[in-house]
Amino acid sequence: MADDRHYDVIIIGTGAGGGTLAHRLAPTGKRVLILERGDYLPRERDNWESTAVFVKGKYRAPEFWYDKHGKEFPPEVNYYVGGNTKFYGAALFRLRPEDFGELRHHDGVSPAWPIRYEDLEPYYTQAEQLYLVHGRHGEDPTEGQVSGQYPHPPVEHEPRIQQLSDDLEKRGLHPFHLPIGVNLTQDENGGATRTSACIRCDRVDGFPCLLGAKSDAQVICVDPALRHDNVTMVTGAHVRRLETDPTGRTVTGVVTQVGDMTESFSADIVVVACGAVNSAVLLLRSANDRHPGGLANSSDVVGRHYMRHNNLALMAVSKEPNPTKFQKTLALHDWYLGADDWDFPLGGIQMLGKSDADQIHGEAPRWAGAVAPDMPFETLAHHAVDFWLCGEDLPLPESRVTLDEDDGVHLALDEKNNIAGLERLRHKLRGMLEHLGMHEHHLLPHSLYLHKGMPIGATAHQAGTVRFGSDPRTSALDVHCKAHDLDNLYVVDTGFFPSIGAVNPSLTAMANALRVGDHIAERLR
Repeated sequence: MADDRHYDVIIIGTGAGGGTLAHRLAPTGKRVLILERGDYLPRERDNWESTAVFVKGKYRAPEFWYDKHGKEFPPEVNYYVGGNTKFYGAALFRLRPEDFGELRHHDGVSPAWPIRYEDLEPYYTQAEQLYLVHGRHGEDPTEGQVSGQYPHPPVEHEPRIQQLSDDLEKRGLHPFHLPIGVNLTQDENGGATRTSACIRCDRVDGFPCLLGAKSDAQVICVDPALRHDNVTMVTGAHVRRLETDPTGRTVTGVVTQVGDMTESFSADIVVVACGAVNSAVLLLRSANDRHPGGLANSSDVVGRHYMRHNNLALMAVSKEPNPTKFQKTLALHDWYLGADDWDFPLGGIQMLGKSDADQIHGEAPRWAGAVAPDMPFETLAHHAVDFWLCGEDLPLPESRVTLDEDDGVHLALDEKNNIAGLERLRHKLRGMLEHLGMHEHHLLPHSLYLHKGMPIGATAHQAGTVRFGSDPRTSALDVHCKAHDLDNLYVVDTGFFPSIGAVNPSLTAMANALRVGDHIAERLR
């Protein structure tokens, strides 16, 4: 193979894992090739249009996967530079220290990680600095020890959300400022405020940002990495399989479809970061004589233990108008690990981006009969208060990704797995509505926000399909996220998670990519 096709490192994917790793390795001077399946997201008016983004799903990948019954569904995936972070809500939480240990849930056990919270903590701090996280450590009673405060003060609550925070505190609870990655400025009192250029920053949650004010992987990591002469990126590059040498211990070829051409690249180190499902698909598709079950799969765990959080997007109706623009500023973890009336973890509550009239109308058929006649849908948009409830999904071996003979992606999932805690969390929220200035009978499922027609389609928090661990018999990767079975193959997306906790996984993927990046840089030296 020609020397110009050989690199020190190839990174496949530009999301929270791959993009962050590229940023970490760029200053080393080593030749880095980034392969991205998509292109740059076009900047256009539809970036901020709810009908385009949520109702029509304009930017969702034009593909279908299959559930365990063979029924096709559109997954919530986006193939662009920056990966799914182009559309994420930029809520950048750390896992709780308890999430790294074994946790018993109502439906089973969340397994321990092979590393501790303390091992990842310095990288959490670095990731928060890199991704411009606004927040205030010390407010959330469930968080672990920190080595540094957030780099920016929290985004201040607007009046209706401040009232919500005050009402929660009156009930003896501990609401805190949601840690969020956005590029804002500080006012003269040190508070984080929207600049005049970011007046539409209410479009952070689920929308791509026209102004580059959201801390996504493209803006924060990929673009700066590409300013280094030693870093190259090829877009529209769909990696089809990985080839190995005759021993099966070394990846020697990254076979990639670029337009109508098939090209092959090689590197001393190959890093897969395609997203938990697609990383497993790539490894399974790369089966050969030495690896008949797929690369890195002597343990038969690749594709298994798929997790995606048990989520509920809900809309309450405020008795008073809610003119909030930037609503995603508050979270609540009082029942994250349990409650007085429940011995198992429930999960967390956080705010969603504000519903608008287009989203309300899109939900109307699902809400028929659920809203009083004197509350027309147009009025709901002015009174909506939107919540995101997040509970832990448990890693079941039978929740898995497989390929059929036609290369179709199949996703088997137990949609009722460990949902008892989430249902209790919803019950607690519903029981507080009257005390929070809400109509107590209106807590409406906001399924349109999830880009899905059925629960399996909500794949934004996918994780667990290429788990890491210290035992090669039960894991695919070692503690450095290198494949047990190969000498030069790593995985740095959320596929490495052995459990998922009950917070958004992005910051953990970013922190881990920095950790693995330091390991790879040392190895290359």
